Amino acid sequence: MSQNNSQNKHEIVEKNVGLMAILTVFAISFGALVEITPLMFQEDTTKPVDGLRPLTALEMEGRDIYVREGCYNCHSQMIRPFRDEVERYGHYSVAGESVWDHPFQWGSKRTGPDLARVGGRYSDDWHYAHLVNPRDVVPESNMPGYPWLATNKVDTTHTLKKLQVFRDNFGINQEAYPGRGYGSDEELQADVKSIEGKTEMEALIAYLQQLGTHLK
Repeated sequence: MSQNNSQNKHEIVEKNVGLMAILTVFAISFGALVEITPLMFQEDTTKPVDGLRPLTALEMEGRDIYVREGCYNCHSQMIRPFRDEVERYGHYSVAGESVWDHPFQWGSKRTGPDLARVGGRYSDDWHYAHLVNPRDVVPESNMPGYPWLATNKVDTTHTLKKLQVFRDNFGINQEAYPGRGYGSDEELQADVKSIEGKTEMEALIAYLQQLGTHLK
């Protein structure tokens, strides 16, 4: 009798699409909370790694160009803790490297190589040639060229606001992070002024050259 009751209860759920959907959403939500909630209270996942610094004005604009051109569609920025990944790309990615990266650029596909540790691996001239015509330096590459970046000038209209928002929203100031946080508005303005006339190519290369260089 008890077995029949159990079967009947299962049938109630299995034959009711609405109830099944509600219970499925509940199960997934509960599992996600169990997995994610503890991470919100661990320093390893919420505190920046030693040496991490916020992006400069030029790097900030370079990151936005990286997003604008859709680089994240073919390049990830997350090295998984597997031997083949570490041997190819370098030390696996840690959460403390991305706490100031909003939106994060982990990506989900690798048509091209991972870029999490690309900073400093190649010269600025190599990146320039690669971005203008990838096949000049990597003959088998199927990456498109971005020659217009070499002539487009960086638009600094909103750069100061971007830096201020990051500083204030994430507390990335000199008091909290001496020597590696953002300074006063005057200092940020000077940084923005220093990149006037720079090309988008210079900005993107500056962004790429700092990737993965902060982890000690």
